Amino acid sequence: MTVEKPRPAGLMAIDREMARQHGDAIASFENNADIAGQVAASIRRNGRLVLLGMGASHAVARAVEPLYRAHGFDAVALPLSEQLGQPLPLAGKTVLVTSQSGESAEVVRWFSETGQRTDIFGLTLEAGSFLGRTVPCLVGAGGTELAFAATRSLTVTFALHLAILAALGDDPAPALAALQAQEAVEIDAALAALSEVATVVTSGRSLQGLAEALALGLTELSRLPCYSLEGGQLRHGPMEMLGPRIGVVLFRGNDPTADLVTAMAVSVVETGARLVIFDSSGKPPIAGAVTLVFRPASGLAAIFAMLPVAQRLMIAFADARVENAGTPVRTAKITRSE
Repeated sequence: MTVEKPRPAGLMAIDREMARQHGDAIASFENNADIAGQVAASIRRNGRLVLLGMGASHAVARAVEPLYRAHGFDAVALPLSEQLGQPLPLAGKTVLVTSQSGESAEVVRWFSETGQRTDIFGLTLEAGSFLGRTVPCLVGAGGTELAFAATRSLTVTFALHLAILAALGDDPAPALAALQAQEAVEIDAALAALSEVATVVTSGRSLQGLAEALALGLTELSRLPCYSLEGGQLRHGPMEMLGPRIGVVLFRGNDPTADLVTAMAVSVVETGARLVIFDSSGKPPIAGAVTLVFRPASGLAAIFAMLPVAQRLMIAFADARVENAGTPVRTAKITRSE
């Protein structure tokens, strides 16, 4: 008789967050129109945007960075720790500081050291947090995320950026449609392809920030050294590591970078590495890869379609590897030390 493995408490907590992430994301978009308009006005006035955050917050910034650049703005995403140690001059720039808790150590120290307050805004899940009290903030619906690995907080923070981008003139309808009607994409074949690998490398081009978010979640939950390399960076030397014991996850959108992701996929298959592709490009699948097919989309519409499926994959991958996935053993949900 087969005894089913009990669901770890940490993963049950993540399940609860994920169950309401889409509703909270839609509410977050709808509830922040006024402050999103203020942020958009600041970005238009300055023409330059710096996105600061740590961990999953930085991954979100990396994912939306190209969307702001598409408007012609000089947008740069930096880890807040890097800004503390090697600061980029911020005069005349709009600054978005993202912290889901609003309490991380780098956020508190940065505001204690910078005298600037003009054109600085926050994105957080907690209005009463240090960040929420310090600068005008877009505040995500649903309050603080309680589970360890970021899931709902990612989706909600992307929705806050959707509000800003809509205020800048983007049509939010495709992204909202992806939030309102999730695509039913099975992960069994992808999970099987990654079942024997020693590590996973994620990569993309225009969707690189999403790849980085997945790598972080895989590492946090499975405790394996999974990491992310932008597609061009993966080409320049690290291809040497690829082989049957390495898993690769690529993200391909319906955008001008799709052909580059396709070329990378062909090269990965040739190495014998186990390849999974999250694909919203509308292009034919690559032989030798497990392809998770989504409706053709780009930008936040692609992200909102792919993200919940990527979350399910990282959770299942971790649950197969460790007994108590979702319960941190060396870190905490809110990082209060540097």
